[in-house]
Formats: sequence, structure tokens, C-alpha cells
Amino acid sequence: MKAGSRIANAAFAKKLCTAEDAAAMIGNGDNVGMSGFTGAGYPKAVPTALAERITASANTGNPIRIGMWTGASTAPELDGALAAVDGIELRLPYQSDPVSRAKINAGHMEYIDVHLSHVGQMVWQNFLGHLDVALVEVAGITPDGDLIPSSSVGNNKTWLDLADRVILEVNSWQSQDLTGMHDIYYGTALPPNRVPIPLVAPGDRIGVPYLRCPADKVIAVVQTHAPDRNTPFKAPDATSQRIADHVMDFFGAEVSLGRIPSTLLPLQSGVGNVPNAVLADLQHGPFDHLTAYTEVIQDGMLALIDSGKLDVVSATAFSLSSDAVERFNSNARDYRDKIVLRPQEISNHPEVVRRLGVIAMNSMIEADIYGNVNSTHLMGSQIMNGIGGSGDFARNGYLSIFITPSTAKDGAISAIVPMVSHVDHTEHDVDVIVTEQGLADLRGLSPKQRAQRIIDRCAHPDFRPVLQDYLDRAMQSGYGRHTPHVLDEALSWHTRYLTTGTMRA
Repeated sequence: MKAGSRIANAAFAKKLCTAEDAAAMIGNGDNVGMSGFTGAGYPKAVPTALAERITASANTGNPIRIGMWTGASTAPELDGALAAVDGIELRLPYQSDPVSRAKINAGHMEYIDVHLSHVGQMVWQNFLGHLDVALVEVAGITPDGDLIPSSSVGNNKTWLDLADRVILEVNSWQSQDLTGMHDIYYGTALPPNRVPIPLVAPGDRIGVPYLRCPADKVIAVVQTHAPDRNTPFKAPDATSQRIADHVMDFFGAEVSLGRIPSTLLPLQSGVGNVPNAVLADLQHGPFDHLTAYTEVIQDGMLALIDSGKLDVVSATAFSLSSDAVERFNSNARDYRDKIVLRPQEISNHPEVVRRLGVIAMNSMIEADIYGNVNSTHLMGSQIMNGIGGSGDFARNGYLSIFITPSTAKDGAISAIVPMVSHVDHTEHDVDVIVTEQGLADLRGLSPKQRAQRIIDRCAHPDFRPVLQDYLDRAMQSGYGRHTPHVLDEALSWHTRYLTTGTMRA
């Protein structure tokens, strides 16, 4: 099929131009809302052309810099290309690009780390400034002028609604059978006009299958044929397999105690090799007719659908390996009744997450002995990626599970520390911590009880005696014994690593 056949509306077809011409319509200081979520559905051509334009502008002494807002992380030809030429003044709400990360941590790029469910409301309320341009990838344009969403939805509805000017990339690489997979809800409002979201099961459809945008708002349409950034997943190693086994045993115990049904509850899983290993274990487990209410569909969830274990999954984007992308694109029509893609303000909506009773499983960088979790910062100051949607689900889920290997950097770093160097999820929002060493169920425990359980079950044996010594001495402190700390030692593990390259004493 020719790429032009994806643009079936004459008013939009009149706006066809090159990526270079479209990039020239973005000016210095513009805030640009771009599509893209975990490497899916991001614009492929205009950002590269814009990076070239920014390079040329720097040579003339009139550099161009923009505010770049997305759904979540994107890809090297967007995040990386614009960061490499110092074209981004402000980035939000999530990133995972190494070039962007280096610029942020060097102080050359401002970064706002935001709960993903909060972004739409913040933009509608003008907390972030005016949105000048929306740059959004779509899979096609219907004869009626409706936009067929791409492989992610993210914040695209908000960008299209609020931007003064809209640039569309129509990507013919995206499967035409995405049509009908999306559910774009136009019923959200700001207080005091907010009403309940009529969604009572993960597979419910409450909106329309298309995005809407008046043709007279569109200033450019660019045709592309380029793949999404594929996410390679490693086969589960011994560490991730042990973590997955602990989670599966925990689910079995919760079912036997009558706390969750044999079909479990709607699952949410963060992106990464360890969460993907848990999903792979579910494929061979005793639980059937599973559902998922999550933000990202990765390989493990697609495999659960293929195996018949997962009945339906609601998300806002894909994050698939190259093999899984090929499988999906070849059979997208067959997945249409199993997958619902929504705007992230719905996929991550705290009230819906709480009402559905989602089981939230997310990765972390470190946890302290009292259950506070750091999922964003290395040694307290350097951003890794961002909080993403983990806070949306952890704070509001029926079960909040955080998983990580017990050590990093070949054993130089302990993931269990006396005090986290940065707090993203407080102890009040963390129910379960899992490492390959074991699983600590923290529900119903006091701070000192939580500390003992985390040390006993989650800490690596090389660090467990030192953590126990810290807790014992903290409990003898004369200042307070509810949440005991030795304050002048609480962050000493981190300073030791920065000084010597290891947390080991």
C-alpha cells in the first residue's frame, strides 16, 4: 500500500510537506507536545530535521531551544537527537535516553519529573506554560478526518486539544489493523466539573476509536515509513527467575488465604527485564483468565495473550522486542478484542486503579530498611529515568509490589540501605519488597518490624550483618525508637560508594 493512501481526507492531504518544511514551523522558545511512550508511536522524521535546523541556528549565533513534552520516553532519533544539539530547554515528564540523562545531570537541560497521570491536568491548568505545537504520529487519517492513533496514545489527546498548531506524521509502517484498538475518552474535565469515569472493568470501552483535530489547526502533514524503537528483553537469568518465583509463591498464598481471586486482580507491570520475567512465569502458572490494567504492554503480556492466560489488557502503549513487534504486526487484527489502548490520564488514573484493585509491580533502585523506595535517583542526585507511572499505581493499587536484585555493580552496591538517598514512594505506599533473596510482606507491621523483615528476607548476605548492626545500634539510640536511625551514618553507605566505589565497609 502506498503511504499516501493512509491520508484519506482531502483537507489534510493539502497540508503534505517535507519533514524539513515542517521543522521550520517550530520556533525558538516553543513548547512542543510530542507523541511517544516507551519508544512507541513517536514522530520519526520531524525531530531529526529539527535537530539539523537547531545545529544550523547555533552556527549563526541564534540558537533554537524548545520545551519538549511527551507521554514518556521516546527514542534516540527524538530525545537523543534533540538533546545532542542542546535543543531542549525543558523536558518532561519522563525520559530514558542516555544523552538526555547526561545533559540533565550536567545541568544543561531542565527536567520536571511528573506522575504520568498528572501531566494532562497540569497542561490544561496552564501550570507548565502555553502549548504552542503538537507533533503527533498517527497510523492514518480517515475520509471523515478522524486520526487513527499509532502504537501509543500517551498525552496525544491533550496535545491535539490545546496546541495552537499541529504537525502530523502519518506512519505507514504502523499496522492498519490498529484501527479500532484504541479507546479515546473525551469525558474528562477539571474541577468542579469533573464526573466519574464510567470504566468498571479493564476491557471496557468508554470513548471513541479515533483522535480528533480540526483540519484548519493542522499546519503540516509528513509521511513516514519507519519502525518504532524496539525494546530488547533479556531471557530471565537466575536472579530474575528467583524474584519471579517469589512473586508467584506470594500470589498462590494470597489466593489460598482468600485475599485475591484465583484469576488474581488486574495486573500492572513496570517495564524491564525483571518485571518481564514475572510475566513470563505467569504464563506457566496456575492462574487463568487474567486481566491487566497497566500503562505498557511488553513481551510478557503479549505472550500471556498468545497462551490464552490473559483475557484482556488495557494500556496506553507498547514496549516490545523486535520479535514481538513482528508477531503483533502480523496478527494485529486478532489482538483487537484483547487490547485496549487509552490516553495515559485514563490508563494511569488513580481512582480507576484503586477501584479496580490493581496489583502493581514496579522496579526500584533501592529501598531502605523501613520500606521507603527510591526509583529515580542514583546516589541521591543523579536522575536515572523518572518516576513514570509507578506512583500512580503504587499509591492506589490494591497491592503495591517493588522488585529489584539485592545488589548492583557486581556487588558493590546494596539495594537495601539504612536510608534511601531519594524518596519516590514512602513506606506508606509500599506493601511488598522482593529481591532474589526473598519476599518481605510489610502489611500490618510497625516500622521496626518492617526493618527486621526486610533485612532478614531481602538483603544480600554480604550486607545483612551490617544492616542488622545498624538497626541494633539505632534501637539503642536515646533520641527515638519508633523509626530508629543513626543519623550521622544513615547515608554513609552512599558517601562511601562515591568515595571508594563500594558500599562495603
